[in-house]
Amino acid sequence: MWSYFGSKSKIVGYYPPPKQVRIIEPFCGSARYSLKYWENDICLFDKYDVVIGLWKWLQQCSPQDILGLPVLTKGDKVSNYPQLTKDEKTLLGFLVQGAQGKPANSVGTLDGIDVEKDLKRIAKNLFKIKHWKIELGSYEQIKNENATWFIDPPYQFGGQHQYKHSNKHIDFVKLSGWCKSRTGQVIVCENTKADWMNFKPMVKHSGANNTNTTEAIWSNLKTNYDYEQTSLF
Repeated sequence: MWSYFGSKSKIVGYYPPPKQVRIIEPFCGSARYSLKYWENDICLFDKYDVVIGLWKWLQQCSPQDILGLPVLTKGDKVSNYPQLTKDEKTLLGFLVQGAQGKPANSVGTLDGIDVEKDLKRIAKNLFKIKHWKIELGSYEQIKNENATWFIDPPYQFGGQHQYKHSNKHIDFVKLSGWCKSRTGQVIVCENTKADWMNFKPMVKHSGANNTNTTEAIWSNLKTNYDYEQTSLF
């Protein structure tokens, strides 16, 4: 729905499709995988209360609620609109800057920032999330069940300053064991710098701040990436 640091918006189509009806995202962020397969039984979890609060607010919004928000342009600030609610400010705070881990205040200077376009897209897609289950909580608290687990934690190397809950607080050895213990289909996201699981190169692409990176994947099931990788360059 909104731009978020580490979002899989550019590469979500490269991940294996879900083999289970239920999809669980323990580090949901902007939940691009779940949005692609929105008709499934979706369960989102995240430790960041701002993200979960925003998802829950959007879930009860109408298209008119979204389209009625101010269209911020270059030079504008969210704080210029004191009449906005906390949730409205949060949404606009994510829209005014690209690929951030927390809401911003000033409209960014990147050419891709288009708040009006984003608001129209969000309003059009609200119906997709009405049936989703959305909960605040850490991955350790999630019940193990047969599902497609799309696990996209803050990466081991790089970007920790962008997140409210830094990857410095993640025990990657513990997380590795937890991932391997899940029932059903397990998909774990990282890049090729990571060493906490046996990740396979998946796709090269240009990430945040135009940095080139190679996304990697671990899965308990065979994927095409056991044999090859794709390039978006």
